[in-house]
Amino acid sequence: MATLWATADLHAAVKANYSRLDELVPPDPADWLIVAGDVAERVDLVLKVLKTLSTRYAQVIWVPGNHELFSRSQDQYRGRDRYNALVRGCREIGVITPEDAYPVFAGVTIAPLFTLYDYSFRPPQLTVEQALELAYEKNIIMTDEIAIAPFVDIRAWCWDRLAYSTKRLSRVTGPTILVNHWPLVREPTLHMRWAEIALWCGTRHTRSWPRRYNALAVIYGHLHMPGVEEIDGVKHIEVSLGYPRDWNGRDKAGLEAPFPVKIMDDSAAPGDTSILQGGH
Repeated sequence: MATLWATADLHAAVKANYSRLDELVPPDPADWLIVAGDVAERVDLVLKVLKTLSTRYAQVIWVPGNHELFSRSQDQYRGRDRYNALVRGCREIGVITPEDAYPVFAGVTIAPLFTLYDYSFRPPQLTVEQALELAYEKNIIMTDEIAIAPFVDIRAWCWDRLAYSTKRLSRVTGPTILVNHWPLVREPTLHMRWAEIALWCGTRHTRSWPRRYNALAVIYGHLHMPGVEEIDGVKHIEVSLGYPRDWNGRDKAGLEAPFPVKIMDDSAAPGDTSILQGGH
């Protein structure tokens, strides 16, 4: 019986996290693994980790997070070119990306997405510029602003990805599982300690996607707050590992999260939401 597993935010450049990759070994070699972004910052390390995982699991599905897009001025690939280089590398090792045909697991279409963010998770009375200015005044600024934004127009790229993704998703029939690094709805960001961080956490334009595209579940990462939240009748499952301070903190608080997260197996009929696990 094959199982679909998911994880995100491996941050493999951190020594303690890299050692935890040894835990990503499937009980059955027929199992699949979703990796929902933030594997690492260096292209070579991202591909090294994904190649290792692809030798263990029958199929690995990857979507990029913000950390895969981090660039320096001296890097060979930056912005959109960097993403394209990662896609080429994944194809060479048999890892499915948001640019490939959507795979089907047990009758359910798994749709890897790449939507970025457009600063629209903000108070409605504020412009983007005003919301960013208020965040800066509180010394809240994501690394994205110095490692992604200088090399690409993020909002324009986000809107391009939204158009591209909706065109592809509209062709899918039957149940889906939507996979994205950033949450597709704003609700999960409401639990964060600093509300301003939501600016870098998604786009309001994906709000209707789970219902519109027949999602049994949405798989995401980014927030480092693993858990399951049901929104409009759809399970939104965050599968992040996070940094050592995150997973050590959860362990000490008795809030240990499964790693990886079991999403479903192939024992039930497509569309049967009882197959969805999202936990141990």
